[in-house]
Amino acid sequence: MTGRNPYLSEADISRPKSPYRLTIVDEQNREHVIEVEPGKIPYNDHGLPGSILEIALGHGVALNHACGGVCACATCHVHVVASREGLNPPTENEEDQLEQACDLRSDSRLACRCVPNGTTDVTIRIPSWNRNLARE
Repeated sequence: MTGRNPYLSEADISRPKSPYRLTIVDEQNREHVIEVEPGKIPYNDHGLPGSILEIALGHGVALNHACGGVCACATCHVHVVASREGLNPPTENEEDQLEQACDLRSDSRLACRCVPNGTTDVTIRIPSWNRNLARE
């Protein structure tokens, strides 16, 4: 399932205007450094355009997302390690879904809703419990 959740209103989110670096630390502690070019967004069709999920999948970084990136689950839950100020604020819908996530912390976000604004480099971590051991 991909696309838009018809039950949620879309947040007004600014896309980045300048290039920035997104570092994703995966569940095996490997770093994936992605140079994000705003003119190439969207890279994929899962999550909001420019979201961490959309960029990760577009660059071959596996990140679980059972609902297809439409903010209907919490499987794309990540922890923001650095530069929370460079991200859009979470919406009420995202916060509602995060309540279902394991290991909820103050730096928790849903990768499908979390859109860096390009003002600073961003680092996120995919928690080890988020690994799907039965990938299709």
